[in-house]
Amino acid sequence: MMRLIKDTNINFLGVRKWAYGFSITLLVIALASVIWHKGFNTSIEFTGGTMIQLKFQRSVDQDMGKVRSIISALDFGSPEIKSIGAAGDNEIQIVVKKQAEGTTVADAIKQALKTQYADNPFELRNEQKVGPKIGKELIRNAFWAILLSMIAIIIYIWVRFNLPYGFGGVVGIFHDCFITLGFFSITNREISLGTIAAILTIMGYSINDTIVIFDRVRENLGGKLVGKDLEIVINKSINQCLSRTIITTSTVLFVLIAFAFFGGTVIRDFALALLVGCMSGVYSTVYIASPIVVEWHKKWPMK
Repeated sequence: MMRLIKDTNINFLGVRKWAYGFSITLLVIALASVIWHKGFNTSIEFTGGTMIQLKFQRSVDQDMGKVRSIISALDFGSPEIKSIGAAGDNEIQIVVKKQAEGTTVADAIKQALKTQYADNPFELRNEQKVGPKIGKELIRNAFWAILLSMIAIIIYIWVRFNLPYGFGGVVGIFHDCFITLGFFSITNREISLGTIAAILTIMGYSINDTIVIFDRVRENLGGKLVGKDLEIVINKSINQCLSRTIITTSTVLFVLIAFAFFGGTVIRDFALALLVGCMSGVYSTVYIASPIVVEWHKKWPMK
């Protein structure tokens, strides 16, 4: 295995109390932001809105960014724009999460396009108010699915390693998800279906990184470090995996940074959520999940 850093002996767990304070501070700020904003800034899928379908004289594919900017300037929220019909139909569907009496919202969109995109005339094909795609039942089912997956993760790691390892891994997952959602609340970015997909991806990334460290801990407990204090073993294991962590994390982050800052509008928030979550995942493995195992062992010694 390629190693960029060899024979390090960094006392990661020695500063765990500072890490606890740092994480608690971030979580309190995130919670305060959610309360200040009176909840999350949810997208059309959660709130519903106004939908119109327009047929243009010529293709709009190359001007999607311009159309999006024109509609965004109306302060109806981030618009959802997509092509519909056959390739040569030149039809697009626009959905914004703003609703109003009558056709006020649709009329404002059409007037803005007529004025600022006058070189490509259009005709109205459809106009209606739409309800949220995600109902209360679906949200409830998603909650139970995530909760049951957490329980399954605890059981899996309990069987493979020990109960404290599973508990530490799940706390690390919750930490990463809350940090990511808190970032979106602080920056007032929309929570969309893409963001939810990113959160689920973060869960998998976080527990995978944690299991790699825990697997090395298990090897060391049965090898050269047998009989050593658990804190020493975990510190050594993290140092042994440091090169691997840097290589894999850097590879992921390079791609996510490219999409988050230079990608299109549609994928930007998805990549940004993954970027924040992946960085938090590496941090939580070292400073949340691993210290929890140590603290558990000190209070209730494991065999």
